[in-house]
Amino acid sequence: MENKPYASWEDVRKKLNITPEQQAEIKLEEDIIKATIEARKKNKLTQRELSKKSGVKQPVIARIEKCVNSPQTSTLIKLLYPMGYTLKVVPLDDIKNINE
Repeated sequence: MENKPYASWEDVRKKLNITPEQQAEIKLEEDIIKATIEARKKNKLTQRELSKKSGVKQPVIARIEKCVNSPQTSTLIKLLYPMGYTLKVVPLDDIKNINE
């Protein structure tokens, strides 16, 4: 039988000692990436078509969408703008009220 260093994903998570702030950062990045993918699909664009509109290379878009690379703000804006979207800073209380 193969020895596994961890029994479950929860064991891995505990071992990583991720702070609440780090967890919030990870969640925010995931939410932004999901919203960017949804915007692309809503606009009925392939990654290649978005690449042509935005100037961001298709492999970069693929790595962002697979959560391999963390997108820079400037890259997100380049992707979102041609689709009619932008980023917005909002108070945390507004987000909490929406999620409740």
